[in-house]
Amino acid sequence: MKLKFIFKGKKVHDVGYRVLLLNKAMSLGVDNFNTFNTFTDGIQTVIAIIEAGAESIEEFKGFVNTTMPEGAELDEISFDEYKNAIPPIERCMQAFQMEHWGKGIPIFVKMLEKQDQIIITIKEEGDKTRGAISDHMSQDVAELRDEISHIKTTMAKIASKVGVTV
Repeated sequence: MKLKFIFKGKKVHDVGYRVLLLNKAMSLGVDNFNTFNTFTDGIQTVIAIIEAGAESIEEFKGFVNTTMPEGAELDEISFDEYKNAIPPIERCMQAFQMEHWGKGIPIFVKMLEKQDQIIITIKEEGDKTRGAISDHMSQDVAELRDEISHIKTTMAKIASKVGVTV
């Protein structure tokens, strides 16, 4: 038995509808299944096509009539007989993988670009910090040398007054 399910509403895309439907089909042991997003007269639409035994189809129908993803705004569900071939469920899973890689790769590229900029900024700030510390250290060492020189001079004066050799 083959059926085509049509889910229309204000928000049926990007809420996990297709994953929900795929997971249910897999839990029923369905071998042939596909689902995809589209628009019908400007309205978000999810289409699912399933080929299974009558019992599995009835359970799938009951599921979709009582369950939807959080955040979904569904206006109507309809279903019709389907006559064309339905691909193996693995093809639907592969399509999801490719879709998500297509969404993920640009994000990863942006992350790498930002990472490179962050590394450059960290190096620049590190150089500034090293420079500031180096300047302060040089100044502190010069002040210590002056103080030590002053102490030595004072000690030498005291030693000569008391008749001690330093």
